[in-house]
Amino acid sequence: MSIAHWMILAAAVLPLVFAGLAKGGAASFDNRRPREWLAAQEGWRQRAHWAQQNSYEAFPPFAAAVLVAEQVGAAQVAVDALAVLFIGLRLVYGALYIADLSTLRSLAWTAGLACVVGLFLAAAQA
Repeated sequence: MSIAHWMILAAAVLPLVFAGLAKGGAASFDNRRPREWLAAQEGWRQRAHWAQQNSYEAFPPFAAAVLVAEQVGAAQVAVDALAVLFIGLRLVYGALYIADLSTLRSLAWTAGLACVVGLFLAAAQA
């Protein structure tokens, strides 16, 4: 299994990290109605929840890009590097989201998208 394949797993688990941050340690958390509880949150917990939602949205194009790039025989070094960079940027993105640093967060999001585009471009060159 390639490094990029492991990054697909990391991307699949990443939303759970942000969900844990949003819910963890809150005395008022109600696991019987977690969506209702999350919708009522404010501040950093709300932003952690939003980072969770965005991580789910970012997963399908990333996973598709890795699989397409590997299927057509793109350079594995490039595929692995872009996949690792994507995960690093998604971690930074989440941290910046929680910290309420919107401009930097948007830059990290854009750089992550550029990794996905780069994976498809690597596939196109294969």
